[in-house]
Amino acid sequence: MGQSDEMAAFLHIVERGGFAAAARGSPQTPSALSKLVQRLEARLGVRLLTRTTRRIALTPEGETYAARARDILAMIEATETEVTAGRGRPRGHLRVNTGTAYARHRLIPLLPAFCAEYPDITLDLTVTDRRVDLVAEGADVLLRTGPLDDSTLIARRIATGRRVICAAPAYLDRRGTPRQPNDLLAHDCIMLHGQARLTIWPFHDGEGLAALTVPGRLATDSAEALRDMALAGLGVIRISEFVVREDIAAGRLVSLLAAQHASEEVPVWAITAPGRHRMPRIRAFVDFLAAHAAA
Repeated sequence: MGQSDEMAAFLHIVERGGFAAAARGSPQTPSALSKLVQRLEARLGVRLLTRTTRRIALTPEGETYAARARDILAMIEATETEVTAGRGRPRGHLRVNTGTAYARHRLIPLLPAFCAEYPDITLDLTVTDRRVDLVAEGADVLLRTGPLDDSTLIARRIATGRRVICAAPAYLDRRGTPRQPNDLLAHDCIMLHGQARLTIWPFHDGEGLAALTVPGRLATDSAEALRDMALAGLGVIRISEFVVREDIAAGRLVSLLAAQHASEEVPVWAITAPGRHRMPRIRAFVDFLAAHAAA
């Protein structure tokens, strides 16, 4: 077994979470996979995995090895695919990670067309609103909105949105409609916790921009839950417009302070690890989103 095969086997064990799971559907037994890791650790002179009776976990050295192994295998695949590019369409398994709101309102409606255009690409979609590490998560593409945290990654803007302030008619009947930004100080504003910048709402004040830190008793880690809480009449929210566009059109939510609100652009990014963005299946997916997501 060559080094690239060892790397692939090691990553398969890590991604499946154990030797038994990795052996399912594989010609190798759990014992053979365990011995493979032992030989690898002996050659490198470091411990890559910690093992218990129920699970495995990467050591710091194992995390480094796994990250580099993914990059190396991606480069091998990209090189081989480039050489044979004229022989067929992009193919292979694609792992995508995105937030709940973007998945529901933008990505999933586009997937039927993507799957029809690229039938040889299989796709594994992970949906979470927590911030994830691209390499540690084993994802090929992260789709995220707003400013980026890590400048070492490759990011391509695939769409641009804006934010709106809104609340349900029932809440406004009960608490009144804010007419000026400072009126929000007497209202319940619902927040996305873990993102302090989103508690500061920008407004035009006649001389430029003014930042208002809004109050609120409720918070959530999900943009989709934020919308649902507003629909339930729990308070005022500031959210990406694409999440609530249909609700505002149908009257389930009411847009507020539109003239004063400084609705800055909200970029939508497709984020990949350096080197992996050239892989045909990843490039095909990102190109497809760039062509269709804005609409």
